[in-house]
Amino acid sequence: MRAYLNDIYKWLTAENGMPEMYMQFIYSAGAILFLLIIRWIILQILFRRVTDTRLRYNWTRFSAHGVAILSLIVLGQIWIEHFSTLVTYLGLVSAGVAIALGDLLKNLAGWLFIIWRRPFTLGDRIEMGQHAGDVIDIRLFQFTILEVGNWVKADQSTGRIIHIPNGKIFSEHLSNYFRGFAFIWSELPITITFESNWRKAKSLLQKVVDENTEHLTDVAQERIREASQRFMIYYTKLTPIVYTSVLDNGVCLTLRYLTEPRRRRLSDEKIWEAVLTVFAAEDDIDFAYPTTRFFDNRNEGKAEA
Repeated sequence: MRAYLNDIYKWLTAENGMPEMYMQFIYSAGAILFLLIIRWIILQILFRRVTDTRLRYNWTRFSAHGVAILSLIVLGQIWIEHFSTLVTYLGLVSAGVAIALGDLLKNLAGWLFIIWRRPFTLGDRIEMGQHAGDVIDIRLFQFTILEVGNWVKADQSTGRIIHIPNGKIFSEHLSNYFRGFAFIWSELPITITFESNWRKAKSLLQKVVDENTEHLTDVAQERIREASQRFMIYYTKLTPIVYTSVLDNGVCLTLRYLTEPRRRRLSDEKIWEAVLTVFAAEDDIDFAYPTTRFFDNRNEGKAEA
């Protein structure tokens, strides 16, 4: 079969036949078409068996990159003889190209780093520089996030889509909400008046936060054991706790507890509703708020003052 194809090639490129350059174009087009057909067949078979949207997306994106890389390799094998005379020229202009396309090459290097080191993947919630959001797309020169936070409180989505150059991963700090430890610590400060029974209030708040968040402790401990194999992560206490401090207008009781990154606002709401219900039944506990207070020392028994 191979000998038969060589005979056809010699006949086509013989004198008065098809020029060799044209044959190179035909081979190139045929190779690319063949790779595209193979990719299409693979995707069709995969889509019939896989229903997971994220897995489908990953296969579509990675197969496209794979076809592009294989096409470059095949085209290089076909055309390498015709481009040998350009080596000197390409060497002279490579420095200029590197300067002119510096940002482009940096973004490409950033994409390779993201694919190789995997500091984040699709679906992760990250914060890079001034932007935070859920990663919804990763491409050769940029990745895309669905923004959270900003003017919207408690890390909920704003609805904006932000495109960030891949090269930023080398110059901006990156925070990943899901890598290593899949939970975040949330704090909820509650201030009561100085006249309130703060010990009783603290006991009630501890009970509230235990009932609403302590079920996450065992799961978090398992995640830490898994993460400790890759990162130096350790905590001595994962159970919820209430801290006491004093502010200008009262006693501040801060609830510290674990929550899932995407459920932070729901957790805060659930705890606040429980706190309002519990405090409403107590006559010796009042919320503090900014007030102006006047003192009459004579009527209060401080005549000397």
